[in-house]
Amino acid sequence: MIAALGLLLGILAGLVFAPDVPLGLEPYLPIAVVAALDAVFGGLRAFLDGIFDDKVFVVSFVSNVVIAAAIVFLGDKLGVGGQLTTGVVVVLGIRIFSNAPAIRRHLFHA
Repeated sequence: MIAALGLLLGILAGLVFAPDVPLGLEPYLPIAVVAALDAVFGGLRAFLDGIFDDKVFVVSFVSNVVIAAAIVFLGDKLGVGGQLTTGVVVVLGIRIFSNAPAIRRHLFHA
């Protein structure tokens, strides 16, 4: 409940204040969003499975974003940022789409 409320407040704050992303951080924003969505879908699945832990969710959320951004940053420094960005999006996308059927099964009891 607290996580959902925090997510809602964060979205509302972003819409109201419309923060500007510094130019140097723009390449990392899409990766951070995908990593955050992976944590949210994983948390929702854990909640529906009855094993949700808010501490695990927060650690997963923060670590997903930091690790994904670090991988892309390292790729930028090595000159292969585009390839590593694609790799991170693919891996996190697979995780998101593997959680989606489990969530659907819980919601529709199929």
